[in-house]
Amino acid sequence: MSQMKRWFFCHSALVMAGIFLGQFFLWVGAAAGQGNIELRMSDVPQTFCPDLQKLVVTVVDEKKAHLDRQAVVKLHDRRKNIDSWDTTSNDSAITFCSIDFGDFDLDASAVGYLTEHKDVHLSGAIGNVPERAVQLVMHKDPTAVELSISDDAIPAGARKDAKLAVAALRSANLKEAQKRLDKVYKVAPSSSQINFLYGYLYLQLKQSDKAETYLSHAVTLDPRRLQALTLLGRVQLERKEYEAARKTLEQAVVADSRYWLAHYLLGDTYLQLKEYEKAQEQAQLAIGEGKGPGNVAQLVLGQALANLGHDEEGIKALKIFLETNPSNTAIPGVKALITQIENRDAGIASGTEANTDLALAASAPSLPESAWGPPGVDELKPSIVAGVNCPYQQVIEGSGERVKQFVDNIAKFAAIEDMVHEQLDKAGNPVTKETRKFTYVASITEDQPGFLQTDEYRNLRYGITELPDHIVTSGSMTLALIFHPDLRDSFEMSCEGLGDWRGQSAWLVHFRQRDDKPNRFAEYYVGSQHYPMNMKGRAWITTDNLQIVHIDAELVKPLPQLAVQHQIAEYGPVHFQKKNLDLWLPQSVDTYLELNRHYYRRRHSYDHYQLFSVDSTDKSGLFKSDEKTPLMKNALPSAPIQKP
Repeated sequence: MSQMKRWFFCHSALVMAGIFLGQFFLWVGAAAGQGNIELRMSDVPQTFCPDLQKLVVTVVDEKKAHLDRQAVVKLHDRRKNIDSWDTTSNDSAITFCSIDFGDFDLDASAVGYLTEHKDVHLSGAIGNVPERAVQLVMHKDPTAVELSISDDAIPAGARKDAKLAVAALRSANLKEAQKRLDKVYKVAPSSSQINFLYGYLYLQLKQSDKAETYLSHAVTLDPRRLQALTLLGRVQLERKEYEAARKTLEQAVVADSRYWLAHYLLGDTYLQLKEYEKAQEQAQLAIGEGKGPGNVAQLVLGQALANLGHDEEGIKALKIFLETNPSNTAIPGVKALITQIENRDAGIASGTEANTDLALAASAPSLPESAWGPPGVDELKPSIVAGVNCPYQQVIEGSGERVKQFVDNIAKFAAIEDMVHEQLDKAGNPVTKETRKFTYVASITEDQPGFLQTDEYRNLRYGITELPDHIVTSGSMTLALIFHPDLRDSFEMSCEGLGDWRGQSAWLVHFRQRDDKPNRFAEYYVGSQHYPMNMKGRAWITTDNLQIVHIDAELVKPLPQLAVQHQIAEYGPVHFQKKNLDLWLPQSVDTYLELNRHYYRRRHSYDHYQLFSVDSTDKSGLFKSDEKTPLMKNALPSAPIQKP
């Protein structure tokens, strides 16, 4: 590393041991110059999973039958604060290995079903093996689209591809679905169902213009196709084509007067057209026809009543929505709306409008996490409160000042670092899993204004070979420095609006490396070649103290052999009693990598922070018996480094 340049910031280093890329993924002991060795996932031996370290999760529907689609399951270890992800196999089952005793959160999601949660307690005592089999019962999402291929216009020879397209849509595999639908459409362009499936596909791809085109064609081919009418009305609502949505959804309720979702969307349409009595009527029909699930229509009912001057009844309906939909993404906006109505009654001026459209956000079907990693930053945008203006300058300057205070107050600190490393297959199933614990030490210094230097150390007795898959990840502390006043001008930043982070109001700020500015944040090395790593992402910044609590960041575009680097960092306050100082530091950082078509997930968790002064020496004894191995010094690698 002595030949590397000095850079402003150090970030996300991935360092490869001295073997060629390709041999890197598995230590094969080959001599340098032997050439690349291809590693297939089937070549990796499966780790034996003892019964007392195993958790078998089976996902079933309400009839206790296996799901006809893939489900994504997340297991959260409360004691270790570790998340494990997996996807169901053909028998709707998942086996989590290396699972210790303790309390866990189990969550499952699948297209067309509501997210299911279960609290799980696992004992480490012998004889308690049966408790390590858990069944999760999934319930149909009442707002979900029913996906099938029932259409006589599809030729027999194309039905296999049609079935595979439906299966791919059910598992949110949109690329595969599009490939299959393209083949079927060539032989069955007049199939109403295939046009409907295309419309659904493009709606998930956030291409509403194409979705509207295909759904309109589906309705033309079959004017009484209820789901096509309802989905077309939803798309027209999203595109603010209210008169078109009215016509479509009025046709839908005629096709089936008992379909609560059509009444709900029609009520929302009337709300946008300021026809509040009609909106009230449709909302009440939706509540009656939808029974429990129809309670989401309390949102339309509450807004309609408030706009008719019945504020007390409107607030009551909105509070019923909050009580019956506790995890709905529209909750922050609904709470803001209730406050607005109350302020209006008290004669307090408000900057938001009473008829902002929260109904679509409240009923929008959600997709599960992608198979092996999180969705892209721009794939699934978080919900924001409509009608709330973001004080951009205040948010950017305030958060930048917080980051600057952090740099000014900290010179050197230490922490206990827990590392969980997994190699994954294409579906996200862990092929291998390893854990490590280190003493972590870092320092941030500013030798001259605007030039920050980060040095990091772990107590690695045997150097890089001690790390899982010989990958070194570093720079976890520096992601928030994107918002430092000396660096933020290198990024395009926009405040997207008011959102929510774990029940706390937060401003959402999107950032992206500017094309007209040099990259001063990260570089990627492969042998003697190096490439700038342009990053984009989103930060959640609290409204009360403008602290960064969460950052989701990824590459703007793939780089040679590095297709994906996606990081998720969570921050929280750490109190240093000796200095009576609170600093916001990373609590955990998850990194997802696709390197040479191999997939990895690594989590770093930090606790037991210690803070040192600028001129302090290491008096803690933390490295008494272990060699201090520098991760980086005066350098900025951000991805695999191949030694020549």
